[in-house]
This record gives sequence, structure tokens and C-alpha cells, in this order.
Amino acid sequence: MVRSGGRGWYGKVLAAALGVTAVAALTSFWNAQVGSPEERPAQAGVSAPPAASPAQPQGRKSTPVSAEIAHASDGGAHSVNITIDDGPDPVWTPQVLQVLRENGVKATFCMVGTQAQAHPDLVRTVVAAGHRLCDHTVSHDVTMDRKSEAYQSQQILDAERMITKASGGVRPLYYRAPGGAFTPYSRHLAASRGMRPLGWNIDSKDFELPGTATMVATVKNEISNGPTLLFHDAGGDRSQTVAALREVLPWLKDQGYGFGFPVR
Repeated sequence: MVRSGGRGWYGKVLAAALGVTAVAALTSFWNAQVGSPEERPAQAGVSAPPAASPAQPQGRKSTPVSAEIAHASDGGAHSVNITIDDGPDPVWTPQVLQVLRENGVKATFCMVGTQAQAHPDLVRTVVAAGHRLCDHTVSHDVTMDRKSEAYQSQQILDAERMITKASGGVRPLYYRAPGGAFTPYSRHLAASRGMRPLGWNIDSKDFELPGTATMVATVKNEISNGPTLLFHDAGGDRSQTVAALREVLPWLKDQGYGFGFPVR
């Protein structure tokens, strides 16, 4: 989720949750590290992520990955990554899943911890359909890059635990900072947990409710920016998003694009 366009609804969700504490070198434009907001400089005294935390999720031990923000697709130079942020939501996530299923497309779902905790059935449905999970923090705080390392750790690790529990043991493979609010500390912490920091190249701006036609035009006009597309399945009325995906996915196929997952 991008930094602009207020997110007050998460405060209500968080208040209702029980027990929650608060690529490399360019080979083509598809591999370009562009599109996401630049992270802010680290606070003075930034240290390496802690080796352990009380918020460690259970399950198979994770393998550390690169801490660089990923944009490229594992499907190759002519593949795109569909990423869906802020859910799961009981109204919109099933509709997004239906459109993906109709088009034979797999996506990466960047889930907010409280949403995953509230809707574990949807998390498991996403996993069962072959999609991947991404940690989008506990409370979607777009200012977390200005907060302490302890706060960043809580937001990332608690969300990892919540998503993993809701999924039945499937860990998130990526970490996307709300609004692109990455810091060197948060990137390295996530990477040490096996979650590749994930950016984007094309923002549909669906949270602004610009209209389906505008969203489709944005994708068509900006497809040369890179392979990772950003949509949302929660945070408001997402009927325009569902309608836009119904047009965008077939258009991408007609243009010869394949679909993959972000590199890890």
C-alpha cells in the first residue's frame, strides 16, 4: 500500500484484535529497482536484527534471503507479478480470487496481520489456490520507518506469526512495508526471517477510486516501468479493482506477458 490516502480503518481493526501488541544489476528494464518510494535513512545507532524474538512464528525454520528490495519476476524478462495488498477481506478477497482463477493467474497477497488473524479461512483459501503470502505488518503504519527498531520488529514479527498461524503453518515469503516505509533495519530483519523485501513498479492507485478505465489505462501506460503491479483487496470499496483486474489480466496475456512471482 502506498503512503498517501489515509488508512484510518486499520485503527478500528487493530482496536478489535485480541491480544495484539500494538535486483541487483540491471539485465533489462524488468529487473530495474524502480517504482517504490525510497527508504529513509536509518536512525542513528542502527544495529543488526536480533537473533531471536518472542514473536517468532512456529513451523519450519526459514532460510535468510537477500535484503535488497525485489521488483523482478521469477518468470523471466516478459513476465509480470500481480501483488494484492491489505487483506484478506471477506467481501473483496473472494472476488479477487475468482478473477485470478478465471484467468489462471497466481498472485502474491501482502496481508495485514490483524486481517489475517480475523479471517484465517481466507488466508488458507489463498494458500490452497497456489498464491504466495507476504507480510504487510500488524497495523499498516505508513510511518513505521520513523519509529524505533523495537516497534519495527514488533510490527514485522508479530504479523509474520499471525499470518503463519492463520495459514496453518505456511510462512510469508516476502515483506512489503506499508507505503514503502522500508528502513535498512526492517529490510534486514525481514530477510533474516526468509522474507524478501518487496517493492512495486506500477501502482494502480485503486485506493483513490479513480474509476476502472483510469486504472486499466494506468497499467497499460506504465507497463514498461517494470513487472510488479500493485492492487488492493481491502481498505474500502474494491469493486473498481475487481473490474480492472478483469480487463488487465486478459490484456496482459494478449500482449504476450506471462505471470510469475517476485524473485527471492
